[in-house]
Amino acid sequence: MPPVTTREHTVGDLLREWRGRRRMSQLELSNLASVSTRHLSFVENGRSAPTRGMVASLADHLDVPLRAQNQLFLAAGFAPPHAERDVDDHDLAPVLEGLRRLLDAHLPWPALLLDDHWDVVDSNAALHALLDGCAPELLQPPVNAIRITLDPRGLAPRIRNLGEWGGHLVGQLRHRAEETQDPRLGALLVEAESWLGAIRPESVRPGPVVTMEIDQGEHVLRLFSVSARLEMATDLTLDGLHLETFVPADAATADRLSSTTAPRG
Repeated sequence: MPPVTTREHTVGDLLREWRGRRRMSQLELSNLASVSTRHLSFVENGRSAPTRGMVASLADHLDVPLRAQNQLFLAAGFAPPHAERDVDDHDLAPVLEGLRRLLDAHLPWPALLLDDHWDVVDSNAALHALLDGCAPELLQPPVNAIRITLDPRGLAPRIRNLGEWGGHLVGQLRHRAEETQDPRLGALLVEAESWLGAIRPESVRPGPVVTMEIDQGEHVLRLFSVSARLEMATDLTLDGLHLETFVPADAATADRLSSTTAPRG
């Protein structure tokens, strides 16, 4: 039977593309997935149709992101296995509540919950210490963490080491955009690179971690970030969420944030 297609891509096209991204030969993948190289070759060139189990196994060994896994299953003629719910969906409420508890537990340091496009889903009360002076239009939903940081109307003019911090942030965004091939992330990357391109490159200073240094007049906040994701998510919405937490890099920053942060009301 001819291979089922979704748009212009067959399941073989998509598998070959992901195998190329992972720099994996047909022999390597077939050994990992316990299928014959000949069978895999036939699937990739459209001469054979994979079973649902084979698609799942190949996607797993190729470490294909959940959204792209859905595309593989659709291309093979199967229903996509991963649902995508609204962030306010009742079924997601226990998970979101747990993540919000983590945000508040991080007080008095700033923390955000971001979706897969770096839009802010929620934050704790300490975030306001970073956002003073940002243009009101940047703070209208959906608030985007990349734009807040790099847009000249946002934090950018007050970040002392913008070239260094911005380069680090754009590198993260570029990796995610390339990994997911998400067009919205690609468009955001173009925006971010245009802002960063106008900034004079800085020499990277020696140190154990890259910090963000925010000028607040008489004070300078020095923070490093720690990111966390839900590694066991099977829902597309949850899979895209990540916590971005900021930690003081010196005692003065810790004292400053401790004195200005109130808990969630």
